[in-house]
Order: sequence, then C-alpha cells, then structure tokens
Amino acid sequence: MKILHTSDWHLGHTIYDYDRIEEHSEMLHQMEKIVKKHRPDVFLLCGDIYHTPQPSASVQTMFANALVRIHDANPEMSIVITAGNHDSASKHDIFRLPWKALKVFTVGNLSPDTRSGENYDDHIIEIPGKGFILAVPYVNERNMPEDLFQNLLSEVEKRNKSNLPVVLTAHTSVRGCDITGHDTAMHDNVGGIDYIDVAQLGSGYDYVALGHIHKPQYVHTGNHNVRYCGSPLPISFDECFEHSVTLVDIDHHGATPSYQTIEILNPWPLVTLPSQDWATWDEAKKLLKEFPLDIRAYIRLNVVVKDYLPTTARTEALEIVKDKKCRFCLINNRRESSESNETKAMSIQEFKAENPMQIAKRFAADSDIDFDEDMENMFSEVLQSINEENRE
Repeated sequence: MKILHTSDWHLGHTIYDYDRIEEHSEMLHQMEKIVKKHRPDVFLLCGDIYHTPQPSASVQTMFANALVRIHDANPEMSIVITAGNHDSASKHDIFRLPWKALKVFTVGNLSPDTRSGENYDDHIIEIPGKGFILAVPYVNERNMPEDLFQNLLSEVEKRNKSNLPVVLTAHTSVRGCDITGHDTAMHDNVGGIDYIDVAQLGSGYDYVALGHIHKPQYVHTGNHNVRYCGSPLPISFDECFEHSVTLVDIDHHGATPSYQTIEILNPWPLVTLPSQDWATWDEAKKLLKEFPLDIRAYIRLNVVVKDYLPTTARTEALEIVKDKKCRFCLINNRRESSESNETKAMSIQEFKAENPMQIAKRFAADSDIDFDEDMENMFSEVLQSINEENRE
C-alpha cells in the first residue's frame, strides 16, 4: 500500500493580518501534482485542515474544490481525512455521506458505537486489496476511551485475513518528539494536547500517521514506523526547517515501511533578519533596506535594544518596504540586559500574534506574580476547555 501522508494545512491562517490565500492555493496545487505523479493508494490528511473551528465560506470552498481536483488526479485513490484540535469535528461529519461518492472518508468525532466499544466500523476503512486505515481524529484526553487504539488494532487483526498493511492515525503529542517551532509547548503538553507515550498507541500497526507537530520526523520506537509528516507550510517564523509531505510504501503486514519526503515550495517564505543572532535597530533597518526589491517574503526583524525601540519603528520599517514585494510583519525585540522587568511596547498586530499563554506569563512577570507550573497547567486547562467548546 502506498500512502501520501500529510497534515496541519491550517487553511485560513493569516500572518500579521496578511492573508495566505496565494500560498495555500499553491500548496494545494502541488498536492494535486504529487498525487498525479506518484498515484498513491491512499491520501491521508491527519488533522488541522483549518486554522480555526469556524473557517470562512471562501476557505471551505477552497478546500472542497481542492479535494475534488485531488480526487480527479487519481480517481482510484481513497482519501481519508481526520479532524485535528483546530478543526470543528461536526463540520467534518456533516458531509461524510456525500463525500463517499468521491472515495473521500471524513472522520470528525468518535462514533457512539466506538466510544462504547460495541462497533468500530466507522473508524476502520478497508482499502480493498491494499490495506486498512484506522482513522482516529483528535480526541480530548478526558473523552478518550480506554485502550481505544489497541481495541481498533485487535479488531483489524481479526479481519485482516490477507496479511495486508495496517495504518493507524492520531492527532496528538507523542512524548519524545521534536517540538521546534511550537511556542505553546510546555512540560506536559504541546498546543494544549497532553503528551502520550508511544506505547499507548498499542501494537499491531505497520505505520502510525501522526498530525499536530509541524516538524517532519520519526518518533523513536526502534521500528521506524511512527511518523509526523509535518506541516506543508510554515505557521510561524520559528519553523526553520523543510516543509514537506511523506510518501510511504508498505509491502505487507509486518514489513518495515519505506518512505520519501517531497518538499512543498512556498511562494512566500518567512524570513528573519538577521538570519542568526540579533541586530541593533540601525543594523536591522540597513538589512531591510538591502533586502531585494523583487523577492516575495514575510519579514521579521530580530532587534536587541537597551531601553525601548523608537515609537516610530514600525512606521519606519513599513516605509522602507513600501516599494518592495516583501511584506513586513514585526519587530521581535529583546532587552540588551535581561535584568529589566519592563514590558516591551507592542503593536496591535504583535499583540494579536501572541498566544494567550505568552500574554499571561508576561502579565504575571510585570505584576510580580509567580507563574509556576501549577498555574501554567490551570491556565492550559482553561484554554483547552475554550478550544473544545469552539470545536463543537
């Protein structure tokens, strides 16, 4: 069975108020070309299709149209889509039946039968003559049935009379993964999803297709078969690594998967100036002035300051790039001395780009509040509850 493994598209994501429609459209076009060239048996999209639970109508239309084109690029291929923590689970389930006409299987929630352990049919997708996909969407840890993964695997073992490959999906944080680029990572969770140990995924699979972590990587198991494919486009400036999809081949049940990564090219790369270390404000302005006129990019400036940046700093930066094709985003500044507790001035755009945990920690520091591990956990639980309500 040949699988194209992708996840974390985050359609509808904006970066410092710039929409990314052109980038997402180009990424979807590349997906279509990859499918046409490599002709996988299964196209596996493992969560966080959208960036928010309530994407705009235009973003949903872009996704639906892309699915049709991806199907048309290889009509024999099955497409399996599971919801992530950024997605609305119900939105994935609404059109579950109509999508099957194009061999598209969408899984937003655990079915009641699966939760009770009575029937697993809604989450076991047989690819005739090729293998089995065990499609598990994001499930909040409090609502995860005990031994769900192992129960699914055990059920497939009964059905798999022809020794076909078995692929399990999950949208979660697996302990030991490389969380580079995730600024909401804490000791017990990443992006609000608690870590699980790889052993909790059970045994009996040939490959685990993971979503949620944006850096492509294998999670160490000794078997080279539990993988994050990563996001096809960077979501933040700190995702300084290649973005790609993973093409996986599995000969038979029990075989070690072989794989190759296929890079996704971004027409609007995220560029930090300077690329290493930090610059003074004057040095940063010089780098911005020297940035080529005709190169499209989002720009972040890393600036070290003694006291405060000039109040006109953002205006100056925007003036420098007004005739360039690049898009200036933010000045990421830090104190020359780390002893100061003064809050840095933030623009509205910078404030909107901060995640709630960072804002809470900054407020606590300025108010001489000890934002300890217990407080982090409580705040994380509140955020997770709010996100869960939004997903419904």
